[in-house]
Amino acid sequence: MTFEQTTIFLILASTLGLFIWGRIRYDVVAILALLATVVTGLVSAESAFTGFGHPAVVTVAAVLILSRALQRSTVTELAARLLRPTTGNPTLHVLALTGLAAVCSAFMNNVGALALLLPVAIMSANASARPVSRLLMPLSFASLLGGLITLIGTPPNIIIASFREQAGGSAFAMFDFAPVGLGVAATGLLFISTFGWRLLPKERSGSVEPSIDFHIEDYLTQVRIPEQSPYVGRRLVELENLAQNNLAALALIRRGDRMLAPSGYLRLQAGDMIELETDAATLKRVVEEAALELVGASEHGAESFRSERVGLVEAVVTPGSRMEGLTARHLRLHTAFGLNLLGVARQGLALTERLGGVRFQAGDVLLLQGESEGIPAALTTLGCLPLAQRELPSQRAAASILGPGVFGLAILLTAVGVLPLQISFVAAVAALVLLREISLQDLYEGIDWSVIILLGAMIPVGGALDSTGGTMLIAEPIVRLSDSLPVWALMALLMVLTMLLSDIINNAATAVLMAPIGIYVAQGLGVSIDPFLMAVAVGASSTFLTPIGHQSNLLVMGPGGYRFGDYWRLGLPLDILIVTVAVPLILWVWPL
Repeated sequence: MTFEQTTIFLILASTLGLFIWGRIRYDVVAILALLATVVTGLVSAESAFTGFGHPAVVTVAAVLILSRALQRSTVTELAARLLRPTTGNPTLHVLALTGLAAVCSAFMNNVGALALLLPVAIMSANASARPVSRLLMPLSFASLLGGLITLIGTPPNIIIASFREQAGGSAFAMFDFAPVGLGVAATGLLFISTFGWRLLPKERSGSVEPSIDFHIEDYLTQVRIPEQSPYVGRRLVELENLAQNNLAALALIRRGDRMLAPSGYLRLQAGDMIELETDAATLKRVVEEAALELVGASEHGAESFRSERVGLVEAVVTPGSRMEGLTARHLRLHTAFGLNLLGVARQGLALTERLGGVRFQAGDVLLLQGESEGIPAALTTLGCLPLAQRELPSQRAAASILGPGVFGLAILLTAVGVLPLQISFVAAVAALVLLREISLQDLYEGIDWSVIILLGAMIPVGGALDSTGGTMLIAEPIVRLSDSLPVWALMALLMVLTMLLSDIINNAATAVLMAPIGIYVAQGLGVSIDPFLMAVAVGASSTFLTPIGHQSNLLVMGPGGYRFGDYWRLGLPLDILIVTVAVPLILWVWPL
């Protein structure tokens, strides 16, 4: 092994370790890996950032934007209405929900399809009195299975297509993935809907009516502002600052009028009564330092803190949200966004520590109070997904067929070979901007920049693995197994290794690393590279064993009340089934 090979393997091992550790976000880890390859001379400074101009990265960015346009259209909303008559039968309910998710995911971003249907799934669980934990993981897995069907269904497919082109052939076309993807997706959905959902725990406490018990009544207290208080005439936000934002003012009673979610800039008056949510230690300190009068426990329950003007909403923190790793205190949720944080639940259980000091994680479920008109915009800015829409006004524009129409035209132009994928999709984005179907703000907010940075950084790192001969070094032991194993078994082995890797690191990064290995194995065996690339594509998108392998899995963890080990219950048999079905199907569609 050469010095360069040893160096790149050490960098990749460290990168993998950081991915598994999870304390540093994967896009930051990817940048660190890229910088390490530059510092060690494996990647030149001039080519360090060429990955960000790679056609696959540009295409992924365009797909993310177009997915946002589809989310804002009414096409998928109309399709979701088909779900309502199926809620009476559990098998039919799961089949309809997962089938709808798979169809949406075939033509839009996986997370976008999940985000669209997550509130629908929760409300349908409420309507059927069915445990939400039996629905949300199947929904997540279906969004991943649907991505297997088309070129744009998931970033790994786009990456695999670009590697095929680099290897000397043409890139996979829009529907080249469909014969294998449809077979695998249909088999997976049939398994999930008939038997798989029964493997999931029904005792988990997920966000289904009654919703997560945040126990806010245990922390509700009434205080009065006496004339001698130094806070008379001062703004409410100053009282919140005194509590270091470990306090939420849910209501203010003044001369018999009860104002819900009072503004932080409201000036306090003598005689005002404030209904607070806070812990005992913070309450004691605020009462003493602000010279307040402690009235006692609030007589109102959680439902009394919503009205036509003020809403209570449960929302989940999405991966890549600006909230990740920060606290309500740092974000200034009330003063900056007009939101009161009333509770935080993690894996279905309400946290009892001081809310102002909780560092938010992706998948956390938050109970928030705020003015109904402002909540949707605030959640969008923060990167949170509301788990039910019935309390909130819709931000969706009037129904329009322009978005789906332009998107369909871009797919058609690519499918018939008129324009390359990246050109037709960027042109579609430009057309939607000119037609005012997407605002510039939506354009930039629609891109998951963490995925773009991950891809842009990992492509040169993957190139360094190839240029140093590291890829060949990994592929050689697999090729040598051909003396004792048939080719189909080696392809299955490659698929399983890709599956395991994608369960602990991002699936796009997995495709970047494993696609060249698949190519070298096929060339070493003297067979076509196509079946091996398809095996990598299926394996990279089969992230069913852990919640950290894909954003969709992480998004449902909190609302579903899942634990880390729950994903094995459904994911392991599904992985085994996928390998069993995919290998012969690949060999039939893409012969050696």
